[in-house]
Amino acid sequence: MMRHKVSIFFSWLIRTLLYFFPDIPIFMRFRGFCYSFFMRKCGRNFQITHNAKITALTGLEIGDDVFIGNNTMIMGLEIKIGNKVLIGPNTVLVTTHHKFDGDSFRSFSIDSDPILVDDGSWIGANCTVLRGSIIPERSILAAGSVLSKKMTKSFSIYGGVPAKHLNYLNH
Repeated sequence: MMRHKVSIFFSWLIRTLLYFFPDIPIFMRFRGFCYSFFMRKCGRNFQITHNAKITALTGLEIGDDVFIGNNTMIMGLEIKIGNKVLIGPNTVLVTTHHKFDGDSFRSFSIDSDPILVDDGSWIGANCTVLRGSIIPERSILAAGSVLSKKMTKSFSIYGGVPAKHLNYLNH
């Protein structure tokens, strides 16, 4: 638990110190390298923009050649992002939730379900990926979608609120 709390502070520190570095590949890779010290696993060429926010590094696994876009928020204890994944701007990945305690929803639930974004996938802009979700390999989550379940068909396009299978990719 202490390592998790330290990783939250470390994440804030990296984001603050490197915020004004421009979003060019060398600086985005340097940010990714800095974040990797507290991650469970981090591949090569992890690029993250200056204003993306990661709040829990200890349960995060990142593959090779991953790009995380502007204003993305990654909050959760168990998130696995495969190789060659693109995450568009303003995307939220969250593995936990709030529970009603009889008075309000301010009570935070510790239980979480992992998120998996498999190899070669692309999450469009303004998406929300909720706990327990799976994006299969080489799939697209269309812009503005909300994914709240496990998808199973690879080489597919998913979209909508809630997200559903829309079509197969031509490959």
